[in-house]
Amino acid sequence: MTSERSNREPVGPAGGYAEINGLRLYYEVQGSGRPLVLMHGGVGASEMFAPLIQPLAARRQLIAVHLQAHGRTADVDRPLRFETMADDMAALVSDLGYSSADFMGYSLGGGVALQTAIRHPQVVRKLVLISTPFRRDGFYPEVLAGMAQMGPEAARYMPQSQLAQLYTDTDWGALFTKLGELLTRDYDWSDGVAGIRAPVMLAYADADAVSTAHIAEFYRLLGGGLRDAGLDGGGRPIHRLAVLPGATHYDVLTHPALPSAVISFLEARATAPVAS
Repeated sequence: MTSERSNREPVGPAGGYAEINGLRLYYEVQGSGRPLVLMHGGVGASEMFAPLIQPLAARRQLIAVHLQAHGRTADVDRPLRFETMADDMAALVSDLGYSSADFMGYSLGGGVALQTAIRHPQVVRKLVLISTPFRRDGFYPEVLAGMAQMGPEAARYMPQSQLAQLYTDTDWGALFTKLGELLTRDYDWSDGVAGIRAPVMLAYADADAVSTAHIAEFYRLLGGGLRDAGLDGGGRPIHRLAVLPGATHYDVLTHPALPSAVISFLEARATAPVAS
């Protein structure tokens, strides 16, 4: 089976729902071509990718997912875990009639995308991780301290926010409680990262919440940054690293150079086998 769509009816621009692992998982589809699954950061949902939709949809069929308890995907009686949300993503790809897809995740969604590549390597053709660590202590200490403050009290102002107007059914107290529990759990996915065979693009702001030391460690763990590529570029790894100047973790998705960097990576011919 290839990554072309099956004979299912296409989903309209308003999006659709899939019954996945006990979730009624919401997703939105735009564009045409090879599928690219988009996974948003914490608290918000697909609106985070608004600056990227137009340029990416011109080249790819975008599947913007609302993760468990976020946006239009209602919560269920299970904790938030990167691993279970990754299982949701693999199941969604299959449900939509694909054998594989490209994946792009930002922050929380980057962790989900990374776990999808680790747990379901056959599903991931190429992987774009934006502002994503592979180990919890890749975040700066002050960022980890902020994560420790997430909980019902932190959600008290959300009903007055623009997000609350957009997603009227979200239980903000429950979401912040589950996010707080998730984000204070320690993790180290070094072994899984070292086993990834799909091409990976790492993208960060130059003033990111992820430390520069961790960014370099991540790239080296993938096999990048270990040698000079040579005059002809023959020593270039299949993976890429982009550091976007003048940006932070909180506005990196608006950086004007990000869409072209992502498109260039996705359309580049891989120098190692990837899932078809």
